[in-house]
Amino acid sequence: MIQLIVLDVDGTLSNGELIYTNEGVEIKAFNVKDGLGIAAWLKLGRKVAIITGRESQLVKTRAQELKITYLKQGVSNKAEALEEILKEANLSLKEVAIIGDDLNDLSMLRLVKYSFAPSDAVKEVRHSVYKVLKSKGGKGAVREMINWLIKKEKLQVRFYEIFA
Repeated sequence: MIQLIVLDVDGTLSNGELIYTNEGVEIKAFNVKDGLGIAAWLKLGRKVAIITGRESQLVKTRAQELKITYLKQGVSNKAEALEEILKEANLSLKEVAIIGDDLNDLSMLRLVKYSFAPSDAVKEVRHSVYKVLKSKGGKGAVREMINWLIKKEKLQVRFYEIFA
């Protein structure tokens, strides 16, 4: 049974574009449908982690807004960060599903059975994961993964019932 989903950010939760204002302020767009999927997963008593290679106040804000359980930023070795989270959460790799899109995600993607990639992930990732999703990064890929996991786990949940 999957208890924890692990999310990359750039190219997964966002479309991977880095936009800066003239003042140097970073801008990212997050998909609301992904956010609702994350909120539903959490309401089902499951956990969510973000492991990202970059540091961003925007990501911290989004994680807090969604009440994401674990946040690891500025990570160079994502497999090590995952192991730290598993130890803290008292979970095994069999209880984890991961989504990532680029080469720096491979170290953690290869550790679990249920690994996912957005349709626009790099070729090496698409060829390494359990399932390539139809959605692109930042365009509903996380929600698609969560929907797939809910169906696989036979949770028989309807999103509209969770938030009623």
